[in-house]
Amino acid sequence: MTTEHFDAIVVGAGPAGNSATLTLARGGLKVLQIERGEYPGAKNVQGAVLYADAVEKLIPDFRDSAPLERHIIEQRIWMLDDTSYVGSHFRSDNFNEDKPNRYTILRAQFDKWFNKKVKEAGALVICETTVTGLLRDKKGRVTGVTTDRDQGEVTADVVVLADGVNAVLGTRAGLRPEVRPKDVALGVKETMFLPRETIDARFNLKGNEGVVIEAAGTITAGMTGTGFLYTNGDSLSVGIGCLISDFAESGVRPYDLLERFKRHPAIAPLIEGAEVKEYVAHMLPEGGYEAVPPLYGDGWVVAGDSAQFLNAMHREGSNLAMTSGRLAGETIVAAKKAGKKMSAKTLKAYRAALDDSFVLKDLKKYRRLPKVLETNKHFFTEYPRLLTHAAETWLRVDGVTKREKERDIVSAFRHRRRLSGLVSDMFKMGRAWR
Repeated sequence: MTTEHFDAIVVGAGPAGNSATLTLARGGLKVLQIERGEYPGAKNVQGAVLYADAVEKLIPDFRDSAPLERHIIEQRIWMLDDTSYVGSHFRSDNFNEDKPNRYTILRAQFDKWFNKKVKEAGALVICETTVTGLLRDKKGRVTGVTTDRDQGEVTADVVVLADGVNAVLGTRAGLRPEVRPKDVALGVKETMFLPRETIDARFNLKGNEGVVIEAAGTITAGMTGTGFLYTNGDSLSVGIGCLISDFAESGVRPYDLLERFKRHPAIAPLIEGAEVKEYVAHMLPEGGYEAVPPLYGDGWVVAGDSAQFLNAMHREGSNLAMTSGRLAGETIVAAKKAGKKMSAKTLKAYRAALDDSFVLKDLKKYRRLPKVLETNKHFFTEYPRLLTHAAETWLRVDGVTKREKERDIVSAFRHRRRLSGLVSDMFKMGRAWR
């Protein structure tokens, strides 16, 4: 490990870490990025959705060379019971625009490409190295990092913590509280290969068009969580995730939950004949605004998953990570150019930039939602059954009058949740939505 002093050290080479490092290097700073994987993206194997706006602010011409799978023209949101689903679709040819808004990607490939841009900007990137701790002076200011290499201490004016949802470094250093199981989800996913023409036929697609399906309901066995299916070029990303606290309490194994999701009558025909090439598990921040830790201090800032930056309501994560990484980098570059020390007073501008961005504004809007879903599991059990029962009752033509059907549907809701429960649920979700 080098003994040089750097203007900045970035820990992690995911979307937040790459965005911060790219911004810092382009700003003329001497920056070191440390990644524990064999290469950037080696530990980020899941399929994901990429939001173009966040990337364009960093690499305007990214579409010319980035490993993109499909651009998304259709979004499906499903509520499932054990045998049925009710939901909504939005599909628009407007998404077949010259510069599409959203893409499916495979993170291992995309993160590797992203990091090439980081190196081209002049950053020094070191992989297969684990940051084991933070260096601090007598006043507690962060002055660098320690690693698992020989003579592995490296100093810097500021450290950007983009080390993932576990946030081990910040926790060990006492910069933040320990991450709570109820604020983290464990997701499991399989990459399932199918010929491109089969995917096109099953999802009514052509060219590089893609579909995203987000699903909730009884598929999570009474736990707080969601399932998903994303179309890639010649594969499908199929997965499901729930709060770690729920997995611990229920005893349900994540793999069994995924198998159950794959067997659902709504999913099984879409993946029939697919060959499983990869099975992975990963953790996701789900605590929302109320779980956001301290974001800056003397000599350090935190970005991406480490900061709990994921909008669970809209399943957005990479855009929050990239934006927070970019804003962290811009804050540090501006401070360096102004000749300021990387103190908490200086780095407070990072929090101000986040407050002014969609990142914290969106998280704040849904700040009550995680607790509502965590403490009201009937949203994942009773309501899916009630909604699918209502749809089946209304659509079945069997000689029963429509007025009788209406009474049947209303009676089912009142029997399962009672009027007071329905009103309470509407109030809770309405308040959480606002």
